[in-house]
Amino acid sequence: MPSDMKDAYDFTMKLRGLVPGPHKIWLANPTLSKTIVPTGYYYQKESSLTKAEIEITTNLINARWRAAYSNYEHEKIAEKDGHLPAGQVEALIAGLPTSFDDARQQIVYELASTLAAQRVVPTGMFQRAESLIGDKGIVDVTVLMGWFTMVSLTLMAFDVPSNAVGLRQ
Repeated sequence: MPSDMKDAYDFTMKLRGLVPGPHKIWLANPTLSKTIVPTGYYYQKESSLTKAEIEITTNLINARWRAAYSNYEHEKIAEKDGHLPAGQVEALIAGLPTSFDDARQQIVYELASTLAAQRVVPTGMFQRAESLIGDKGIVDVTVLMGWFTMVSLTLMAFDVPSNAVGLRQ
């Protein structure tokens, strides 16, 4: 590995403890990799969203882009440790309607679904989101959607299959 790539690899290992899926691909551009890795770390450790809320958003966006690897991985992650019931995860991935008993999860679902469908967020929905997850939570949802759009497009560009175990890097 060239030294700049090794530095980016070590940086990712330090923050994440592993170099998962798209991070291996991003190592091809070490400077960019070191710039974006902290965003993924943020969602792993510091986000205002719960793990369930993160997986609601993630599975909606992965389904939107139909990236095989990220859909496969996050279906497992969402169900792991009881973050979300299998039926809800399946609905998110299939683009079917679902609902959540938890008000925060429901507004995250509604907000992400609306934005993923390229719709205007109604004022009432925005106000409910503000009252339930705050401006910080709204920012977390929208940036997470962008993050997983980036993840999905990277995986699609490199044609990473759902059951990929490793990549060349």
